[in-house]
Amino acid sequence: MKVLVVGGAGYIGSHAVRALEESGHEAWVFDNLYQGHRGAVPADRLIEGDLLNPADLAAALDKSGAEAVMHFAALALVGESVTDPAKYYSNNVVGALNLLDAMREKGIWRIVFSSTCATYGVPPSSPIDESMPQVPINPYGDTKLAIEKALDAYSHAYGLGVAALRYFNAAGSHHSGEIGEDHDPETHLIPIVLQVALGQREHVTIFGDDYPTPDGTCIRDYIHVEDLCSAHVAALERLEQGQMMKLNLGTGNGFSVKQVIDACRKVTGHEIPAVMGERRPGDPAALVANSSKAFETLGWKPKYTSVEEVVASAWRWHQANPNGYAN
Repeated sequence: MKVLVVGGAGYIGSHAVRALEESGHEAWVFDNLYQGHRGAVPADRLIEGDLLNPADLAAALDKSGAEAVMHFAALALVGESVTDPAKYYSNNVVGALNLLDAMREKGIWRIVFSSTCATYGVPPSSPIDESMPQVPINPYGDTKLAIEKALDAYSHAYGLGVAALRYFNAAGSHHSGEIGEDHDPETHLIPIVLQVALGQREHVTIFGDDYPTPDGTCIRDYIHVEDLCSAHVAALERLEQGQMMKLNLGTGNGFSVKQVIDACRKVTGHEIPAVMGERRPGDPAALVANSSKAFETLGWKPKYTSVEEVVASAWRWHQANPNGYAN
């Protein structure tokens, strides 16, 4: 199948391109390179353009001959979404609607959408299943939920086949070591901790140790990026016209901030100083996925089940590429 990966030069998108190719599909990349990296994707399959320009989208769908779309091109910094919501509603919502309308015009009915556990806000309990209320607490989560609602409507009215995959904390790097995580600014815990091990930061800050968790620090579900992308491929291959899948993607295992830092110390052999900071507003104590619906629907299960395995794959990438794709 020919697949246009929108936002395919970013962290998860570039791994999805690899997963598609490894599964025998033909992957094309559409990216404005605002946050993506030219070096993360095959040069002959990269189409530069912007979601906010419908002509760019039409040209990309034509050039790729796409039969399906994977959509990863969202702005995803929670704090920035609070200070500049217009930027997020424009790129995330208007951009997604432009993409859906371009697909309709070209007769493309399959889309796998990168959603998020942020649509649940602060859940009443954990693990989180798909039946829990979606009550986002920031504009980033709001925009993702708005797109899910649009996808619902387009599926019902136009026969769009949709997989909206709500995932938890993506982490790790491709087993080849050739692509990995490189954000500016970096906001994800594992690469931040590994930057301390590389001597690029003096310490890691733990935001609060008084949560109702065993060691007082926040617990998250870290899903390896390759597992995440294998689920995207499985969803794509199972989509039927007019179908609407809404699935959580996680491991079902939660690890605290302190446990992640300890895993990084073990894997890297570095001390990794940590200092205690204040809680961040809106941080839930625990976010762990119940992914049983994805297991049943997709016949999929994550291969990476320990946080040490995830950290080890990330460490290989960061050691070899201490400056990311700037190397």
